[in-house]
Amino acid sequence: MREEEIETAIKVVVVGNGAVGKSSMIQRYCKGIFTKDYKKTIGVDFLERQIEINCEDVRLMLWDTAGQEEFDAITKAYYRGAQACVLAFSSTDRDSFDAIQSWKKKVEDEVGELAMVLVQNKIDLEDEAVVQQEEGEELAKQLKLRFYRTSVKDNVNVDEVFKYLAEKYLQEINTVVEEEISPQKIGGPSFFTTQTNSTTNGKNSEKEKDGGTITLHPSKRRTQGKKNNFKCTLL
Repeated sequence: MREEEIETAIKVVVVGNGAVGKSSMIQRYCKGIFTKDYKKTIGVDFLERQIEINCEDVRLMLWDTAGQEEFDAITKAYYRGAQACVLAFSSTDRDSFDAIQSWKKKVEDEVGELAMVLVQNKIDLEDEAVVQQEEGEELAKQLKLRFYRTSVKDNVNVDEVFKYLAEKYLQEINTVVEEEISPQKIGGPSFFTTQTNSTTNGKNSEKEKDGGTITLHPSKRRTQGKKNNFKCTLL
């Protein structure tokens, strides 16, 4: 193993109404534990986990944000710099489902477009469900998002949610890199301007295309020695 390696760090914010299972989802993913006792998140919490995607080391930095309106001023500050987002609602909470588009707008107002996924949690509580699978699928179709149904309690599809976001973000980075090194087209009208805003831990990468600017800020950092597969930090 090389003494010095490079890993990609991806900031992921998990948003949604209170009590939909955001904290439990992150705890399950990073620590492999589940507790059914509900404890309201005050402001934000943070955990991280290192995984490997296509032979590339990826560190997912997961930000668990409060779902109550009184914490909006705090949580919005932590959206900035996010490169991926989980929009979560509960099968047993109709209001959390109805609020998804509002949560999506809050995040995008701060950071612009980014990798997102829609998650319907607590699918194990079928007898208490007030939101059906078909409704979640339809909303995901409207928002053009990947849709996952999860049970944090039974550990169903939790890993898949975060793996998908990591793969999607890496795919976006690779697409921009490929465009930057490909032969440039000469001439032609201008049709659009696209800009992606995200936190950078290094240099920015900008590319002029069709009269517009595509801006990508991949997060890279160097680590020394062998890295653990799981590392969790709670603030």
